[in-house]
Amino acid sequence: MRYGLDISSAGPWGDPRMMAELAGLAERSGWDGVFLEDYVFFHSGGDAYDPWVALAAIAVATEHVTIGLLVTPLPRRRVWKVAAEAMTLDHLSGGRMILGVGSGDPSGDDFQGVGEGSDSRTLAARLDESLEVLSALWSGDPVTYDGAYLNLHGVTLRPRPVQRPRIPIWVGGCYARSGPRERALRWDGACLYGVPPNTALAADDVRALRQAARERRGDDGFVVAVGGRQRRQDLRAEVDYVTSLAEADADWWHEYIEPTTSLDAARSRIESGPIRART
Repeated sequence: MRYGLDISSAGPWGDPRMMAELAGLAERSGWDGVFLEDYVFFHSGGDAYDPWVALAAIAVATEHVTIGLLVTPLPRRRVWKVAAEAMTLDHLSGGRMILGVGSGDPSGDDFQGVGEGSDSRTLAARLDESLEVLSALWSGDPVTYDGAYLNLHGVTLRPRPVQRPRIPIWVGGCYARSGPRERALRWDGACLYGVPPNTALAADDVRALRQAARERRGDDGFVVAVGGRQRRQDLRAEVDYVTSLAEADADWWHEYIEPTTSLDAARSRIESGPIRART
């Protein structure tokens, strides 16, 4: 199992230079990946820097760690712009890019605050169309697409990403809902959360998702990433839990550091390395 660090380009230490510094520290401290959240307007009304620019700084500052967005609300983005940005990051990082996607929070400022609110069903439909277009654009072939929400007419995105057949796509959302689970199984991986929202999956959830992926795909290539929450105080219980995930065949465990954490505390947490499963 690999270990990811989830941070935000938001708050008092969220600027791209600091993101790059902390990502370099994470790489030296044994983390396998550094992933950013994607906000335009931070939910607390605080500072929020563009995560794509921050991720470019991270790509230059690191050599080995996997990098990515967990997750970008694809329905609020121009998918051809996302395709170009992610492709560029894949080249900048030498093929280390992961794109996590979700439908987004329709009640959040990134939607409602700019007059682009929509219902969850519509956002899910837009997400599915966007994923089809995204994958097609990364093929390097001319793309013509006539959908309910997206229309492309013979456009070609070049160059292709470094990774083949394309940049891996991990799908987020609530595990308890069939839509996000089924969507994830159509792509490369899942970064789903449990219930109530923003809690991590249980080991049995991982096993069920892994089995569904094997039945659907016929192989073990599907990635199951778990976590995205803060470390709890009971470290013994945390080690037990992370060990249970490894035994359930999870691929990634992610730890989240809130942007409200002091910079010194964040550095200390990163430098101490991830909580690891017992071997």
